[in-house]
Amino acid sequence: MELVEAAEAVVSRYASGDRHTVAAAARAADGRIVTGMNVYHFTGGPCAELTVIGAAAGQGAYDLVTMVAVADGERGVIPPCGRCRQVLADCFPDIRVIVGAPGGPRSVGIAELLPAPYDWAAARE
Repeated sequence: MELVEAAEAVVSRYASGDRHTVAAAARAADGRIVTGMNVYHFTGGPCAELTVIGAAAGQGAYDLVTMVAVADGERGVIPPCGRCRQVLADCFPDIRVIVGAPGGPRSVGIAELLPAPYDWAAARE
C-alpha cells in the first residue's frame, strides 16, 4: 500500500526521541500524498493525522480521501486516537482510514471507527 510505505519512510527517517514517534500519510482527491509527524507534548500536542490535515491545507489539498498512521520502532500501522477520529469525521466524513488487522492493513470508513460521533455542525445550529 503506497500510503503505508510513505508513512513508514517518514517515521523511519525522521522519528526523533520521544517528541516525534508517529508519521501519517494521506491521499488527496487529486492524488497527491501529504505526510506529517506527531509533535508529542505534555499538553497533548498534535497527532500525526492532525499535522497532515494542516500540511494538506497549506498545499491547497482540502479533500483527503484516505489516511494512515505508522508508529516508530517497527510498531507498524496504528489506528487514530479518539480526538483524531472525531476531527476526521467532522472534516472528511467520507475518508477511509487504513488500520492494522490480523491479515494485514485494511481500509475502513471513518464511520466504522466512530459509529456514534458527536455532530459538531448540528450542535452549532
